Amino acid sequence: MVRILVVEDDEMLNKSIAMFLEQKGFQVDSSFDGNEAFDMLYKNHYDLVISDIMMPVVDGYKLVERIRQQDKNIPIILMTAKEDFGSKQRGFNCGVDDYLVKPVDLQELHLRINAILRRANINTSKRLEVGSFVMDVEEHMAYINGEAVKFTSREFDIVFKFLSYPKKIFSRSQLMNEFWNPDRYSSSRTVDVYITKIREKLQGCKDFEIVTVHGLGYKVVINE
Repeated sequence: MVRILVVEDDEMLNKSIAMFLEQKGFQVDSSFDGNEAFDMLYKNHYDLVISDIMMPVVDGYKLVERIRQQDKNIPIILMTAKEDFGSKQRGFNCGVDDYLVKPVDLQELHLRINAILRRANINTSKRLEVGSFVMDVEEHMAYINGEAVKFTSREFDIVFKFLSYPKKIFSRSQLMNEFWNPDRYSSSRTVDVYITKIREKLQGCKDFEIVTVHGLGYKVVINE
């Protein structure tokens, strides 16, 4: 599932955007200032960031600059009341992918998000197919040659994440932060155990494999 961080200090607007995007099938986290957002980005893996510009402590421009120092590729949308060309120019020069002027039409926001995710090759489909392997998000089921794979809910989400980003390396800490409560689990060994179980359940699938990248984590490799 695509995970989005919404950074907006207006609590009501933040909640409205989050609720709308969740109804569209996204996983959404909310932040209310730039410093908190940067901490969340450090601890979790996000597929896209939506940020206001005018916020206390750290504004949207500075947040984008800090993000770009760490991640050159994550899609970022600025959403602001500042509609003058100079503000837009500064935003794009900072490294944003899109710029929306408030009040924002949420349906248009959804269209912009999908367009950006397509360009970034991030899978937003509710059905994912790799050869004989099929994952259906609405059913929360996976199939190999039409036969159901008995994944747990967490196993399903992990595999879907991997297949949405083929060849991308996910560290154990990224996976822990996204799929487990870090307050309850402190050992990355938990991730290794789950990957072992997933591999066992995928033994009948020859279309891809989950590969260990020593010292870094795991990635999916699609077999040609």
